Amino acid sequence: MGKFTFDEINSMYFDVLREIGNIGAGNATTAIATMLGIKLSMEVPNVKLMGVEDLNTAIGSEEEEIVGIYLGVQNDISGSLMFLLKMDDAHNLVNHLLGRDGAYKAPFDEMDLSAMKEIGNIIAGAYLSALSAMTNLNISPTVPYIAVDMAGAILSIPAIQFGQYGDNALLIETSFGGETVFEGYFILLPELDSYDKILTSLGIML
Repeated sequence: MGKFTFDEINSMYFDVLREIGNIGAGNATTAIATMLGIKLSMEVPNVKLMGVEDLNTAIGSEEEEIVGIYLGVQNDISGSLMFLLKMDDAHNLVNHLLGRDGAYKAPFDEMDLSAMKEIGNIIAGAYLSALSAMTNLNISPTVPYIAVDMAGAILSIPAIQFGQYGDNALLIETSFGGETVFEGYFILLPELDSYDKILTSLGIML
């Protein structure tokens, strides 16, 4: 078990984790802009430290349908990463990628899910690449899984995982867009020993 706990987080750790969120989200924005062939700008991410019990409503109502992309994190650190989108934003991203009219809102079929998974894979990979570059750690993602379900069901996964380590969780909210603005949410779930490695590699002594 690592020395780091979310219940004892102080402002220095939080500033470091916010900066990781900043750079990771910026890298992800660049990657998705390149993939879609559009110009995107990014607002400064909003990094929240929140109670595990509040995760199920972190991005809206528990009953609201959202898209969640979940993948493992491996090599020098271990854990997982989730990227979450509300349905309107997910449809807009897939429509851009597939060259469809922006108003198309039919339920996702297999092609849509495959496109969304690829978008999530690129976004998550870019985020982890930024983290790897900052820390000089070897970090890579596993094959992503995608779910379209109510927020309460999807967010129960990180709530359970964070609940093993403490009462608090980190949620990174970012907005990116040009003519159309997308909102995405990252939940990075390293195991506690991995947080030790990340912070130590950045010169933060625990």
